[in-house]
Amino acid sequence: MKPTLFALLAAGLFSTGALAQVTVTDPWVRATVPAAKSAGAFMQLKSASATRLVGVSTPVAGRAEIHEMAMENNTMRMRAVDGIDLPAGQPVNLASGGYHLMFFDLKRQLKEGETVPVTLVVQDAAKKRSSVTVEAQVKPLTYVAPAAQGHGSGHGQHQGH
Repeated sequence: MKPTLFALLAAGLFSTGALAQVTVTDPWVRATVPAAKSAGAFMQLKSASATRLVGVSTPVAGRAEIHEMAMENNTMRMRAVDGIDLPAGQPVNLASGGYHLMFFDLKRQLKEGETVPVTLVVQDAAKKRSSVTVEAQVKPLTYVAPAAQGHGSGHGQHQGH
């Protein structure tokens, strides 16, 4: 299904200001093996005005966090961050090797072909928070997203796990 359809479906549940503010494109989650306790989620975000992604949740996980892959002392490390700036009108990619979402304490296996609800919390310059929920497609364990169009997270990595 197309992300715009999900945005239209979510319009009845969330303030229209939030929907006009942030557009979510191609949300997906990597499938898991049966015993896995974590999974990564990826998408592209674009905000009409300067906004900040400050939270994430999903009913399939005990907790969800915003993460960044970055070089520290010549080693690539993943760490939680308190948010990601979404500059006005510029796409921000949440992709392998850069900013992404992590789901921990999974409540069940995530199987290829299903969808997973993901709620994003954004905060505007006036510190007003709003939520946008999208349905993320579960992709195969071996899936590699195509190179995104437009500006990215600056990391240039589109492969990996």
